[in-house]
Amino acid sequence: MKLRLTNVELPVLEGEEALPEQICARLNIPEADLGPWRILRKSLDARNRYSLQFVYSVAVELKSDQVPEKLIQLPGVAAYEPKNFDDPPPGNLSLEHRPVVVGSGPAGLLAAYYLAKRGYRPLVVERGQPVKERVPAIRDFDRGGKFQEQNNYLFGEGGAGCFSDGKLTCRITGVDVDWVLEAFVDCGGRDSILYEQRPHLGSNKLPMICRNFRRKIEAAGGEYLFGCCVEGLIVRDGQIVGLQTSSGEIATRHVILGIGHSARDTYEMLHELGVPMIQKPFQLGLRIEQPQEQINAHKYGHSEYEQILGAADYTIVAKGQRDLYSFCMCAGGFVIPSVSEPGMFCTNGMSRSRHDTPYANSGLMVTLEPHEFGSPHPLAGVELQRKFERVAFELGRADYLCPIQSAESFLNPGSAPSVSLPSSYERGVVLADLHAVLPESVSKAIEVGLPLMDQKWRGDFLKNATLVGPEMRGSAPVRIDRDLSSRQTQGFRGLYPVGEGAGYAGGIITAAVDGLRSAREIVREFAAIGP
Repeated sequence: MKLRLTNVELPVLEGEEALPEQICARLNIPEADLGPWRILRKSLDARNRYSLQFVYSVAVELKSDQVPEKLIQLPGVAAYEPKNFDDPPPGNLSLEHRPVVVGSGPAGLLAAYYLAKRGYRPLVVERGQPVKERVPAIRDFDRGGKFQEQNNYLFGEGGAGCFSDGKLTCRITGVDVDWVLEAFVDCGGRDSILYEQRPHLGSNKLPMICRNFRRKIEAAGGEYLFGCCVEGLIVRDGQIVGLQTSSGEIATRHVILGIGHSARDTYEMLHELGVPMIQKPFQLGLRIEQPQEQINAHKYGHSEYEQILGAADYTIVAKGQRDLYSFCMCAGGFVIPSVSEPGMFCTNGMSRSRHDTPYANSGLMVTLEPHEFGSPHPLAGVELQRKFERVAFELGRADYLCPIQSAESFLNPGSAPSVSLPSSYERGVVLADLHAVLPESVSKAIEVGLPLMDQKWRGDFLKNATLVGPEMRGSAPVRIDRDLSSRQTQGFRGLYPVGEGAGYAGGIITAAVDGLRSAREIVREFAAIGP
């Protein structure tokens, strides 16, 4: 019988080798009785910055077959019976053609990985290029080169997730999440992402991990088709029978649609075909940059903590009539362009695995509701994004420079403008009034929320802070309809919309889990494809 222990505490300055002693002390047993154990969860308790603690949940086996009843009655101790992953036997129906996965971001990638492991030989259709070609294109753009519409921070192998920091934090738990995390470890991620509270891969590691996923998918009979844009669906009697693409027609009756939330041309094509979709709330705002040293000093009471824990991050919320909250905080990171169309500009953030730049940056996000989009059209939220991204592009001298403003100037528009401001945005910045790149209600929420955040941090939050923006891609402003149980779109049998672009996820892991679950329904109903 296994036990689960929660709230096992260790000072940050102590290593994990001290855990067995703590476990035995909690159970009041000699170390000789302790069998195999593993960490289930590890989080940081930073309520007292002068005495930081790691808090663990662990699974433990005792060498004795019998677990005394008194152990289970101890505080924080319970019987542990992990749930089994739902891995159904193949269905009985035959597949006429291999399933096609559109998009190689987290949702499409994990769907294809699961299908490949189960013998379904998926075809992955990706509008961009492999990471080997994607990385130099991105570097060239950052240094002032030309924008490439199909090969950028958002499009290409790995999708936007490949260059969006690699945060694996999510609000859902369970065996599907565990399976996805194990897949990332299998493809090159650290073992510790299986139990860390805020696991992070780093934008420098993700290209290799995406490539490893591809190699495993291909080794299992899957195939990738790069530089291939989906231009239409071929439908007969309500059933998907193929795709129209820039590379020609592809016959298939099963399409996992993991397009991401920036494939605006694909949204338009789907809407014209009558694919049902609705408006949904989405998040937008600005990014704030602060010196990383300042964040470290606020969070850590001792310099030794920084050496062990690395660059400090934060999560902060300002409650009000309209909440303002941090999003995708990148400790020791970069501000990057999140641009999918020429003539528009948007920001995002990322950090490498070492978190080694002098800058911290985070989104400052506000939720916009559909009634504020200005139109009942399903794609009105997309048009609202475009409107303000065009303004930002013009403010950036029509050259993808990043509009920037000091936090003090944003909050006090009449104050004297700065001569120049530092930023991690590599292509270059230009001073601007950032109120112009946001709806008035969002600007107002940031004006109200920033001082409240600064109060929470006793004046440490806005000191030396700059703002850049806009950040328009916090989530998709549209949801593609699907049936709750079959996960297919009514009137388009065989179409499985998944992930952030379909409006059902909000990060790498939730998107990956969503893709996995739709792939699993194909396995549940259909037999695998022979070699």
